[in-house]
Amino acid sequence: MARARSTPVPMQGLIRAPGATAPLRGEYLPPGAKVGLFGGSFDPPHKGHMHVALTAMRRLELDRVWWLVSPQNPLKSRKANDLETRLQRVRDFADKPGMVVTDVEARLGIQHTAALIKALKTRHPKNRFVWLMGADNLASIHRWQDWTEIVESLPIAIISRPLDPVRARLSMMASRYKCSRLREGEAKSLPFKSAPAWTYLIEPLQSASSTQLRTKL
Repeated sequence: MARARSTPVPMQGLIRAPGATAPLRGEYLPPGAKVGLFGGSFDPPHKGHMHVALTAMRRLELDRVWWLVSPQNPLKSRKANDLETRLQRVRDFADKPGMVVTDVEARLGIQHTAALIKALKTRHPKNRFVWLMGADNLASIHRWQDWTEIVESLPIAIISRPLDPVRARLSMMASRYKCSRLREGEAKSLPFKSAPAWTYLIEPLQSASSTQLRTKL
């Protein structure tokens, strides 16, 4: 049986950017909910993305994973495809229980992760957020704007992805915050930790990438 689609509802305090879609009912969070924040352009979404989301949900015992579909990755020179098109693709793809697809970044008019995290924590002070990313992003997070602010504002879970495990674990973030790393066996406690706190989860890898899949679309 197909899962019913979330319907648009008003969302207090959000700034609506021109052309952005309405909020989804799935953005409501009960107090104390543990939520993984999974950002990206998802152009298109692929099995590697789902690998990150499902692994995080299971290993961290999350109540939700929010797929934060970004209007444009500021570190990528290639212009992303139309936001509404990508949102619909991700909604069709991320149809697992507990997964919510949102364009909240566009509606808030925010371009950078640090500002987005600050806004979400302000609007949901009774929830526990964890930033989710693949090991490829661990290797390059030091290029993100205000990256230390990100690391020091919420726990982070890194899920292993193709080609990157060794390089990622030698990254600037891994080195600077090595004393804040949790062992894999402690992963389920990550949402309750104060930042900086991070863990590296190793699972069987998926090799598909958005670049590879775009050539087939």
